[in-house]
Amino acid sequence: MSRAICCLSPVVPALSTGRYSRVVRATPLDRLRAICLALPAATEKEAWCDPTFRVGNKIFAMYKVGDGRKSFWCKAPPGAQMVLVGADPETFFIPPYVGHKGWVGMRLDGAFDWGEVEKVVRRSYYLVAPKQLTRTVPSVAPAKARGRNRAANATARQSSRKTARATS
Repeated sequence: MSRAICCLSPVVPALSTGRYSRVVRATPLDRLRAICLALPAATEKEAWCDPTFRVGNKIFAMYKVGDGRKSFWCKAPPGAQMVLVGADPETFFIPPYVGHKGWVGMRLDGAFDWGEVEKVVRRSYYLVAPKQLTRTVPSVAPAKARGRNRAANATARQSSRKTARATS
């Protein structure tokens, strides 16, 4: 009996049975897909020859390989685009077409952290998804999107008033 050997997934003996099995390595798209589709009501749809991830009909992330580098683009909160790109320009970039709307791109072909990818994707999801869906997901959204309690808001207002009076 002959066994086909794939050069992309090496064949190694399984420890328990002695039979051969393939070791499958997840691609960046597979891992991004798993992160995105784990969110409530998220779906995948191909657009512009690339996979996009949506909630309802709104895109919150898209995988891109157009410039020869693997990356994904997603919506970012106001001001976050400049902070991310300024802090790590090797990983983050301003994507064409949607960058002027505050979207941020993250390269998936260099050194990056999948935990950071998940945070960026979840934050984008929070910006796009209906509020009843975001309540069911552990939050990484900014405090304003999560809704601070009234006591914290009142304390913040009082301290800003005291500061304003002291400087007058």
